[in-house]
Amino acid sequence: MDTETYQEGRVVHQPEYIDGHSVEIPILKILKQDGSVYKNADMPKIDQQHATKIYHTLAFHRVLDERMVASQRQGRLSFYMTALGEEAAIVGSAAGLDDNDMIMAQYREQGALIYRGFSLENFMNQMFSNEKDLGKGRQMPIHYGSKDLNYMTISSPLCTQVPQAAGYAYGQKLKGNKQCTICYIGEGASSEGDFHAGLNMAAVHRAPVIFFCRNNGYAISTPSTEQYAGNGIAARGVGYGIKTIRVDGNDLLAVLKATQEAREYVINENKPMLIEAMSYRLGAHSTSDDPSGYRTREEEAKYAAHDPILRMKNWMLAQNWWDEEQETVLFEDLRQKILAAVKVAEVIDKPAIDELITDVYDVPSAQLEQQLSTLKEHIKKYPDAYPVTAGRIK
Repeated sequence: MDTETYQEGRVVHQPEYIDGHSVEIPILKILKQDGSVYKNADMPKIDQQHATKIYHTLAFHRVLDERMVASQRQGRLSFYMTALGEEAAIVGSAAGLDDNDMIMAQYREQGALIYRGFSLENFMNQMFSNEKDLGKGRQMPIHYGSKDLNYMTISSPLCTQVPQAAGYAYGQKLKGNKQCTICYIGEGASSEGDFHAGLNMAAVHRAPVIFFCRNNGYAISTPSTEQYAGNGIAARGVGYGIKTIRVDGNDLLAVLKATQEAREYVINENKPMLIEAMSYRLGAHSTSDDPSGYRTREEEAKYAAHDPILRMKNWMLAQNWWDEEQETVLFEDLRQKILAAVKVAEVIDKPAIDELITDVYDVPSAQLEQQLSTLKEHIKKYPDAYPVTAGRIK
């Protein structure tokens, strides 16, 4: 290959260096905190019906998080993870997709499931791992999945979904069904090797996947300043030859606009795209975490002033699409329904223990059968230590 033809760009004859800060990355903002819109802002496709569905989803998301943290603190639930302060990034992106697009989530995207229509009962059954749980009680709370809603079951290990999303989206391209995959990750997960392998694979094989990074400032207790020295995650997309945009993750209209355009691009061009949504994790990493050990109340208060749900509400009020009476009724109704659903789900029996070894092999192996038999004997010996009562074990 002719070297002069291969090497494109400006030619220099003395060393010039580039670094992660050589080019400023713009951030898309449309909506101000008071509900007004920036001058000359390019609005997303949205009408009153769409906006109302989005706002109902945001409200459901916020109340679900509040109630389930309270349930965990009461000892009724083992574990929970909120998305407090990040709801607009999740719901706004889900609202920019087609319902037949695949969602591959991390573990803070319950808002996408709510938007798709996952029922309150399904949420509760999963979190309490009862016999009505779609996952048959095999996962920790908040590890949702729904085949009907095109929402891949969540896996705890960080970033496994990134190469999976690249491969799944490549399959969508081969089928020619004009669908795409959205893959959610946090900026902490982007430090995993699978992130780089997945992005490179998607770029090289031109897969219609949207990589959506919620940059909320912390990977558990590690601030982003201690995770990377470059210009956030957006710079990495550029490095892999992926079209990239950075948005205000607390601005639902900006997220919606970016996702709508990303979907059109990845499907029509058969190329991936990266969206970096800048936000802040107002809550703890999980109910096992105490953020007071690594950040100040002053820092939290600073970002609490940018509440994404309040911002969307203010815009809805300005459009005369919402009012305070509707607000009060909606939140009170949600609180009552969620509390009632908790009381129902927590007393439903656990899945039958024999289902523990199904769905992996067509016929369970002899080794699995022996392990199950050993487990049953152990539970019969210590019945008070397990939620499956010895009397129900055959």
